[in-house]
Amino acid sequence: MHGNLPGLSIIDMKHSFFILFMALCISVMGCSKSTDSPVPPTGGGGGGTPAVKRRPASIGIVGDSANVVRSTNGGMVLMGGGTDVDAAFKWMMERNGGGDVVVLRATGTDAYNRYINGLGSVNSVETLLINTRELANNDTVAYMIRNAEMVFIAGGDQSDYMKYWKGTKTEQALNFLLNDKKAPVGGTSAGCAILGGFYYSGETGGLTSAQALTNPYHANVTLYNNDFLKAPYLQNVITDQHYLTRDREGRSLVFLGRINKDFSVQAKCIAVDERTAVCIDQNGKAQVFGDYSATRAYSYAYFIVPDATKQPERFEANLSVNWNNGGKAFSVYEIAASVNGGGSFNVATFKVNEASGGKWYAWWIDNGVLNKKDQ
Repeated sequence: MHGNLPGLSIIDMKHSFFILFMALCISVMGCSKSTDSPVPPTGGGGGGTPAVKRRPASIGIVGDSANVVRSTNGGMVLMGGGTDVDAAFKWMMERNGGGDVVVLRATGTDAYNRYINGLGSVNSVETLLINTRELANNDTVAYMIRNAEMVFIAGGDQSDYMKYWKGTKTEQALNFLLNDKKAPVGGTSAGCAILGGFYYSGETGGLTSAQALTNPYHANVTLYNNDFLKAPYLQNVITDQHYLTRDREGRSLVFLGRINKDFSVQAKCIAVDERTAVCIDQNGKAQVFGDYSATRAYSYAYFIVPDATKQPERFEANLSVNWNNGGKAFSVYEIAASVNGGGSFNVATFKVNEASGGKWYAWWIDNGVLNKKDQ
């Protein structure tokens, strides 16, 4: 018939055209971009774009998902909880070379993504929700942490971090950042608690100063000795947070007493109030950052130094503490926070003559009551 290819019927031609059409469709589909990408799409809106399944633990990212390599300067931020301190985040971002920021948490949202991204220029900010040991041991999760140029550990419950992260690849990655890569690492509240070599876990419940001072062996005094994070200069330090706001001065002294009794170590304490951050540079020099408050003119941080020659007069189970030594049991340096960094304290040495911009106090305990005076 006219117009037909030789030897082909109309039915044969229709069948051939159908096969050709399907082949073209398959070819076009095969050239389209896969939606099952191993990395999340570039963020920018809202609190961060949702992470895809092949990026485990990620609950959102802002910025470029591609890894970059930037030079970093080490440093640590001990933030006391409550309102976040913008100046402390900027201090870390100055040290991360504009690279990738990773926020770690065991509960919560990706709300830090937008906040941190708005404070300066970085390649990306991504939040990892690591709430199982399986995720904490995931190679990709560990890779994302190790390749970050800055990590911030959110608040929450430090016993979760201990339960999920201790002894895992996440712990190894954090210690790599702190000691080998020397990238800035910070934490607030529970995130601050685990940065000390000695740390209070809170796993059996909270602990008030009144409980600790009247019974230094209270069941909730749960302390651990250098079995988790290895932050420079903090191996003989325990931290405390929400310090003045929650009246925690007394319990931190009991922590020091228990560390001495249980582990035979004369530890120190760095205690940070809310809206306050102690920023420690790569040489161990600490400054205190915070913002003015209409309700309280200053926020404070405290560097608590017990004297090995001044042991407690009474430190026994179910009895109130006596730790007096003529009203000089502890030397305590108080620094008021400022937006540009208040005072200076050498965390590498804790030497009295290397502190400036603050004020020394003597603290002591009489029959379970904390006392203070100027030195």
